[in-house]
Amino acid sequence: MLKKTNIGITTSWVEGELRLAGMLDNRMITLLKAVNESGSINQAAKQVGLSYKGAWQIIERANNLVPKVLISTATGGSKGGGTSLTAAGQALLSLFIRLEHQHRQFLQKINQGLADDPEMLLLLKPLTIKTSATNQLFGTITAIKAGAVNAEVFIELKGGERIVASQTLAMLESLELAVGGDVLLLINASEIRVVTAPDHHSFSARNCISGKVIRVRQDAVESEIVIQLSGGDSLAATITQTSAEALGLSSGVSVHGVFKSNAVIIAALTSK
Repeated sequence: MLKKTNIGITTSWVEGELRLAGMLDNRMITLLKAVNESGSINQAAKQVGLSYKGAWQIIERANNLVPKVLISTATGGSKGGGTSLTAAGQALLSLFIRLEHQHRQFLQKINQGLADDPEMLLLLKPLTIKTSATNQLFGTITAIKAGAVNAEVFIELKGGERIVASQTLAMLESLELAVGGDVLLLINASEIRVVTAPDHHSFSARNCISGKVIRVRQDAVESEIVIQLSGGDSLAATITQTSAEALGLSSGVSVHGVFKSNAVIIAALTSK
């Protein structure tokens, strides 16, 4: 049985890195802070995961960028030593820490505003889902046909295309799927067949979506065929290179993406 996921999302919609004068970034400031705490470039480099040479390059760059020297060094032993921040370095470190706090508060305020906006939340939720599935399609449930054990869930994509997904009754209840609910459909590229002239009597797959090839990527064995649907969505399928050549697939060719209902993974977009 395929996995189904219920997505309850709490995340930072807007992220950003604080950078002073376009050059002084968090990595540089973190190194200055480590030097201030350890009194050694060698030890500071280890703390922040840099080589001794890499740390020196950052320090030299920092000193060259500002009108006053940030770090003073004196000859030390094999472990370094004799390194400290100047008054200017201390002032810059304090300034960055203060600005970083204000920057976090600013981002939190923006993200809270987005989280309180239902329309923006609906647009942003699908972007936060991380999955190995090649295809991610946003849609709305239009009908649910329940059987004794399983149910067929009918989903309409934003361009009007319709997809049928197979779902157990237990998972249907667990995900709280209902008509009118928004979902994200996850489909692996390997689950999709590509045909140029479909004969619906020759395959049992419930889904057959038409479109045009917009890209063909080939390696020694496989070909990735990217199909643009009429509504603007794209669908990627992985087939053998031999099949791609036999079908004469190239940009602009009209094709159909064919896949079974149990190849569709449903992610329910909830506010939980």
